[in-house]
Amino acid sequence: MFTYFKGLVTEIENNCVTIECLQVGYKIYVPNPFSYNIGKEYKIYVYTKISEDDISLYGFKEKEEYELFLKLISVKGLGPKLALPIIATGSIKGIVDAINRENILYLTKFPKIGEKLAKQIILDLKNKINIDSSEVADDHNIEELMAVLESLGYKQGEIKKVIPLINPSVSLEDQVKEALKLMLK
Repeated sequence: MFTYFKGLVTEIENNCVTIECLQVGYKIYVPNPFSYNIGKEYKIYVYTKISEDDISLYGFKEKEEYELFLKLISVKGLGPKLALPIIATGSIKGIVDAINRENILYLTKFPKIGEKLAKQIILDLKNKINIDSSEVADDHNIEELMAVLESLGYKQGEIKKVIPLINPSVSLEDQVKEALKLMLK
């Protein structure tokens, strides 16, 4: 159907953004809407879910996130609404490593993912995901971290002081926790 949309973000909500392409606004569910800025142009890779009573778009800034999302929704019992929070709260490398190492504990930390579904994810995807997460730009991770911290009310100056002290190889969630600890000192 669609591969990606390229346009201006005109609205940001808790779980989605609206991107305007050729004077049409598309509501796209994204992992972290607060990593976007209103009035800025983005290229968003999209998955279109069509059901009997709904057409929904799910979007990702990075192609690797998009590819992982497609793999996750191929798992029996795991639809887009469950897969999106996995991408939002986990790092690509962490998710792939957890699947390949059969780390059920890591997978069950995501919302609404129980032990049974975690085992199904491992069964269906172990050693079948060929995403090179090292290709995901560090700049994107820093941009996302800064957006989250700004949404929490921190000033750019405060954020820029702690960014160099944060481990770039951990998940965004862990980076946020690390940054908050540093700022509270």
